[in-house]
Amino acid sequence: MDDSPLLTQNLARKSAAASRQVPPMVAIVGYSGSGKTTLVVKLIEEFCRRGVQVGTLKHDVHGFEMDRPGKDTWRHKKAGAAVTIISSPRQIGMVRDVDHDHQPRELAALYSGLDLVLVEGFKRAAQPKIEIYRTATGKAPACRDDPDLVALVSDALLDWGVPRFDLEDIAGLADFISKRFLLV
Repeated sequence: MDDSPLLTQNLARKSAAASRQVPPMVAIVGYSGSGKTTLVVKLIEEFCRRGVQVGTLKHDVHGFEMDRPGKDTWRHKKAGAAVTIISSPRQIGMVRDVDHDHQPRELAALYSGLDLVLVEGFKRAAQPKIEIYRTATGKAPACRDDPDLVALVSDALLDWGVPRFDLEDIAGLADFISKRFLLV
């Protein structure tokens, strides 16, 4: 198989990403138990197979602790550091005190140089959204009438006026996201 078209596409995308400060962001939204994390993981794997550099942003309304109690960065934070960063040859992690729940666009600069950011959650933010809706959850749709809804992933045959994808149509959904949000 000739990989040259894919290689050319990836090089063009990397060049565009490097010149762009903020990568495109698309949110995967739905209520708890709908399968958001599973869908995001499958999309990450699919985009990685395609040579797309993807970042993620997960919204956690309950708060979190990134580091384990007793570890050095945990101790730094507990001692009062406003920002704690841990760096290694393979990863960087940061915990920073903030005064409000940041919207995805406020955090976008942290993803410079990437091709795409998949956002998990933030169903009320003004940003493109793909809702995952499963009938088994017994919950109403989260974003059916949201003007930022661009697609639906569901086990039900629904017509919300946006493209609909089956739960396992990861390649089709990735194609849609690529055509709509990636520069190449």
